[in-house]
Amino acid sequence: MGTVFLRRLSRWQAEIEREDVGDLFTDALRDEPGVRAPDREAFIRWFVDHDVQQDGFDMIVAGGPALVGCAYGFRAERGGRWWESFTEGQDGLPAVAAARQVFVVTGPVVAPGRRRGQIGTRLHRELLSRNGTLPQLALLQPGNAPARAAFQSWGWGKAGQLTPRDADGTPVEAWARLPA
Repeated sequence: MGTVFLRRLSRWQAEIEREDVGDLFTDALRDEPGVRAPDREAFIRWFVDHDVQQDGFDMIVAGGPALVGCAYGFRAERGGRWWESFTEGQDGLPAVAAARQVFVVTGPVVAPGRRRGQIGTRLHRELLSRNGTLPQLALLQPGNAPARAAFQSWGWGKAGQLTPRDADGTPVEAWARLPA
């Protein structure tokens, strides 16, 4: 299967790679039992117009040479515009929501044919290498068993459910971890 290299992307690079990221997210979730795969175009719009624009955006991709995985996140100030994008559930996350600032993790996502090769773990570790001192909140598609198992193995716990005001308003599971 070849060597997989990790690289960090700037906001500008993430926007350039948006089509490949959209394909990866759609393909990775398409065949997961109990998970509704995101609409590719809606995901790309949300990714570029919302996520990439957040303060402290950070993204790691895995490839060799094609994109086989990615993880990204951003810092969210309590009371800032990111928290406003959720319609409910903030109070169900007391340990994280009480923090002045959290690092919000989206993903990681790994192409189905490349799972079980520690790519997700490498992405997760590298993403948090700069942001691990903040309380962390991860957003997962409900029913995504592979992601849930990975986050549990990394010491995260389910903290509730949030309903973002995104393209389709699908609730997401919120998982939390306090800094070590």
